[in-house]
Amino acid sequence: FTTVFSCDRVARLVASKMVEKSIDVVVGGEMLVGSPPAADNHCHQKVQNHPGGVGGVVPPVTDGLPQVVVVGDTGKHAARVAVEGFAVLEPPADAEAAAERRDDVAALLAGFARHLQERTTHHLGYPYNLDFDFSVMAQFQNFSINNLGDPFIESNYGVHSRQFEVAVLDWFARLWDLQQDEYWGYITNCGTEGNLHGLLVGRELFPDGIIYASCESHYSVFKAARMYRVECVEIDTLVSGEMNCADFKSKLSQNPGRPAIVNVNIGTTVKGAIDDLDRIIRTLEKCGFRDRFYIHCDGALAGLMMPFIKQAPKVTFKKPIGSVSVSGHKFMGCPVPCGVVITRLEHVKVLSTDIEYLSSRDATIMGSRNGHAPMFLWYTLNKKGYRGIRKEVQKCLRNAHHLANRLREAGVSAYLNELSSTVVFERPHDEAFVHKWQLACEGSIAHVVVMPNVSVEKLNNFVEELIGERPRWHEGGGFRVPCVAKDIGQENCLCGVHDKKLRVV
Repeated sequence: FTTVFSCDRVARLVASKMVEKSIDVVVGGEMLVGSPPAADNHCHQKVQNHPGGVGGVVPPVTDGLPQVVVVGDTGKHAARVAVEGFAVLEPPADAEAAAERRDDVAALLAGFARHLQERTTHHLGYPYNLDFDFSVMAQFQNFSINNLGDPFIESNYGVHSRQFEVAVLDWFARLWDLQQDEYWGYITNCGTEGNLHGLLVGRELFPDGIIYASCESHYSVFKAARMYRVECVEIDTLVSGEMNCADFKSKLSQNPGRPAIVNVNIGTTVKGAIDDLDRIIRTLEKCGFRDRFYIHCDGALAGLMMPFIKQAPKVTFKKPIGSVSVSGHKFMGCPVPCGVVITRLEHVKVLSTDIEYLSSRDATIMGSRNGHAPMFLWYTLNKKGYRGIRKEVQKCLRNAHHLANRLREAGVSAYLNELSSTVVFERPHDEAFVHKWQLACEGSIAHVVVMPNVSVEKLNNFVEELIGERPRWHEGGGFRVPCVAKDIGQENCLCGVHDKKLRVV
């Protein structure tokens, strides 16, 4: 059975040492404690005889002990993820006990699979395409495929997939108008690694340069600045989330003697805004930075969408950019995090070092690299092709407009950038609801990223639940729509001040 407590209650229990075990934070905002707290007649608790666990999840094996499930905002308590029921144990020597252990492990894994399926069903807030089938690739899971070193130079380690990796890189180079003999790149472990590599190339080309990035850039950009000990200047943004080029010009003028390393967002993290690449280039040249700048384009999600939208500005190496990176597990969909970074061949030479031990060249951030990821990406590109990707892009944009319209019709303030599938709206006032739908939140706003796996039916279910739950969050008085004008603009805010009439739900 499962015992449910509030976050504050468990915090007090932990503080009073009534709970001796570590707290286990489970996906979806649930925290599990391996053993129950001591009896407390003053504690409001709800005991559920629920063999299926929380959210259809079979609880981990804990020797029959009940589990404490905390529902609410777990982040406030900075709880440590524990391993109760998941601890690595020495296999029993007794054959019968060993067989029972195997059964327990199988049951735990089956329960966890159901848990992941439920979490996938209610996933809306993060840019991951969860619609894929790589069952045909299962035959390669018995191989330790490692593409260590430079993807274009085969090392002495023969269990690699460089053939697939280079084919994928060629595809992306063509997408961004760079010839085979003019580019270099590799398949990264994630989008962050692509940003780290692109900005490192910029730093190596301009050791005394300054990184310029909008304040709505991904956190990995600022991480790179800290790692490389490079001064970083944050640029203000417009309400849309796009870089404010007037502020960019002002910041450039304060450092006219130092080169500029510029991070350009092809889709910001929260609002999906597209920085104006052409205007940024013009600003650099007008401020006297011609031939003294390096541009890295962070296209984690939208970098793969823009080429398939007719009215979208073109990201191309025909313009004076230095590198582009995208995530492979986002729009394309992949069972493991991965990404692609492409740069000019002439630039990467500043990073290259021959490694005799590998019989290859070192120019990547990581040494060992996942050799399965290139095969997943290769399979997806061959399966979908340009037409398939274009169709999915159009579907996502269409469904995003549907969601934004449904929210507005229901009196929920919402905003959608023209070339984005990220719908921004007022943050729900219930952390349990936020955790259930796995919404990404920042301040007073939240967002849904409409991906290829997100259907209209799923979006409708989300809106209906949001509308149904909204009044309950504000019991005891009429609910007034919160003001989010500073986040999404007055014209998109439906609060009593900015809408024509006071909205009461």
